[in-house]
Amino acid sequence: MVCLPGPLAAKLSQFLLLWLSALALPGRAQVELHVPAGLSKVEAVEGEEVVLPMWYTLRDGMPSVGLKEKPWVLWFLEKTKTSQVLAYSEGTSSGKHGASLVYTMPSRNVSLRLQNLKEEDSGSYRCSVNVYDSQHRPLGDSSSSLELNVLVPPAPPSCRILDAPFLGSNVTLSCQSSRSKPTAHYQWEKLPPSPQVFFAPTLDNIRGSLKLINLSPSMSGIYVCKAYNEVGTSKCNVTLVVSTGPGYAVITGAVVGILIGLGLLVGLILLYQRWSKTQEEPANDIKEDAIAPRTLPWPKGSDTISKNGTLSSVTSARALRSPHGHPRPGASTPTPSLSTQALPSPKLPRVNEAHPTPVLASPGGISSSALSRMGAVPVLMPAKNQAGSLV
Repeated sequence: MVCLPGPLAAKLSQFLLLWLSALALPGRAQVELHVPAGLSKVEAVEGEEVVLPMWYTLRDGMPSVGLKEKPWVLWFLEKTKTSQVLAYSEGTSSGKHGASLVYTMPSRNVSLRLQNLKEEDSGSYRCSVNVYDSQHRPLGDSSSSLELNVLVPPAPPSCRILDAPFLGSNVTLSCQSSRSKPTAHYQWEKLPPSPQVFFAPTLDNIRGSLKLINLSPSMSGIYVCKAYNEVGTSKCNVTLVVSTGPGYAVITGAVVGILIGLGLLVGLILLYQRWSKTQEEPANDIKEDAIAPRTLPWPKGSDTISKNGTLSSVTSARALRSPHGHPRPGASTPTPSLSTQALPSPKLPRVNEAHPTPVLASPGGISSSALSRMGAVPVLMPAKNQAGSLV
């Protein structure tokens, strides 16, 4: 046995103790992260700040004999893509804007503070802690998660009147908020002097609509809509003025306008028809200065007038018969005839000059005096017997 002086023996004992502790510590010391009991989800309001509480302990730890803990801390936001929020190592901290550790490091409390929250900051936050000793030997590591839900109060809603507020009619008041988390609900009320709060079925608190039926003057006033959820409220208002004038004035005006339009249309049609008739009338006038066409001979044995209105011949003995005497029996009566002579053209309706329509006239009723006045010259023509031979 070797006997050592007292001071030297004490230093050797301390060295052996430190050596044994270094060998045993990595196997025995373990890191455990903790969150408040029952807490798995934290809710906060947009624009405010929140603290995600978390701390660690060393399980079965030995009293440190000249040893110092050096934690490395990482915070991540786990969404569709994992992103780093904060990192701390050996007195140096870095992270995104508004993120920091609550306590000054080194410390076993590694709670995270987030400021100026936005809705997109919602998600699962994971903390990972690695603990080393003064000689950079690992003592243990652990990780844990907390869920953050950022709520959004309703944005200022928009109020509208969807229909015309005539006396006796129905109108719908609309109220909608463009942004809210969770979804906003709506409440309508009428302000004094005749206050009123509305409920279903006239009120739809999900869509924000209020239906007013059979409007009366007393229903005029200011109507306020409140959009609300569990973290905030916002309001808008609209003024309803019930018109006491006849509600049918618009319909009556529309009917009168339609009738006037129809009257104008009928008038235009009549004017057009009259104008068309006026354009056709000159085509039926007879040209008084037109030259008579060439005289055509009378057909034998015919009492007609030629197509151009010229008297050719008259073969009827009855026309030349004297009104005061009768022919003797058995005597042959000479048949007078008129020489072919052109008479003034009578006024006839103008037709297609290429093919004029013949005008028939019977001269049987014309007396000899009338024929004389017209300039006819009597001509004696031989008579025919019954056999057809000349007498």
